[in-house]
Amino acid sequence: MFRKTRLFTPGPTPLLPAAQFAMASADIHHRTAEFRALYSKVLAQLKLFVGTQNDVIVLSSSGTGAMEAAVSNLTSPGDRVLVLSAGKFGERWVALAKAFGCQVDLVSAPYGQTFDPSQIRAALHADTRAVFVQATETSTAVRHCIQSIAETVRTSAPQALLVVDGITGLGTTHFDVDAWGIDVLIGGSQKAVMIPPGLAYLSVSERAWAAMETSKNPRYYFDLRKERKVAPKGESAYTPAVALIAGLGAALDYIAGQADGDLVEGRKLLIENAQTCAAMTRAGLTALGFTLFAPDAPAAAATAVAVPEGLDSGAVVKTLKARFGAVIANGQGEMQGKIFRIAHLGFFDYMDTIALLGALEFIARDPLRLPVQFGQAVAAAQQVFASRQAAPADPNTCLCGRDQCCRN
Repeated sequence: MFRKTRLFTPGPTPLLPAAQFAMASADIHHRTAEFRALYSKVLAQLKLFVGTQNDVIVLSSSGTGAMEAAVSNLTSPGDRVLVLSAGKFGERWVALAKAFGCQVDLVSAPYGQTFDPSQIRAALHADTRAVFVQATETSTAVRHCIQSIAETVRTSAPQALLVVDGITGLGTTHFDVDAWGIDVLIGGSQKAVMIPPGLAYLSVSERAWAAMETSKNPRYYFDLRKERKVAPKGESAYTPAVALIAGLGAALDYIAGQADGDLVEGRKLLIENAQTCAAMTRAGLTALGFTLFAPDAPAAAATAVAVPEGLDSGAVVKTLKARFGAVIANGQGEMQGKIFRIAHLGFFDYMDTIALLGALEFIARDPLRLPVQFGQAVAAAQQVFASRQAAPADPNTCLCGRDQCCRN
């Protein structure tokens, strides 16, 4: 039979058709009134999408470029910083901070788990310059409770800047950026905003801007102050990714259109969609006998699943693609071969989720030879969907899976 390729990876994610059309027709020069109007509109939309009154800066880079910019702009060699690490992307914060000469204190959690607030308190010091953390650790599909972490940082080390990698968190998790005191929140284009890789965006607080004036680390292309200076004119400091910005504008228009033109409400619907697809997927996989890798702190951006002992998760990834054209992600680093990951962020919906679970029923039977019946996963997912339609989830509800997570 024919196979239609479908991405179920946590980045890149499926492309929004309207964004594809916008990118294909973005034959404009970046130093023109036409582009300035587009860029000014996108910057204003991003503030609503992130949910902040702070400046939002756009960089032509992957999300890692914005992570590097956060370190280089906010720290000096020898500064003491705290990294909260529970996976490959937490480890990336460590590597970046060390590359710029920071003294790194580290709070680690095992892969598949999140942090104990008491460990964070103990690791904060009067001279901690900044705290770096993921909102979602995509390598393990764990969600960290940023509200709880922000409260801990504010009360234990109020001088420290809080920098959050929200690259897969934005559009899948609620953030109250300004009220919680998130100084930098980073997003990426190939995630919930449904366009190709190549753009990073980040909100920057006034505290963070002030800190840049005393930071002594070198920066040139990633000097965020240059971007802030020219953004009010609808310009970027250097040549921007014009087509991607046009696509981003179309994607943000689409999200707003889901709520009659209200981007803030559209963002909430996008989050609810990710939460619903994630809950359906977890229920379906559990019904098939799979073991969730992060049951106590599940992300809405992606679900990680452990394969039975003696099996390689790569076989699930390859078989699913070969039989059905569905592309999911293997584990990363030491988790390669042990888990597979299914994304829910961006341009995914109920139909995608049901189709994937139906395909996974076949995989569970062969080659995994689990004792399952056709319809098992789909029925479990349907029950979740029906219950959430009857009583939609509150997008402000903590998703950590621990009742006391946000109330230390």
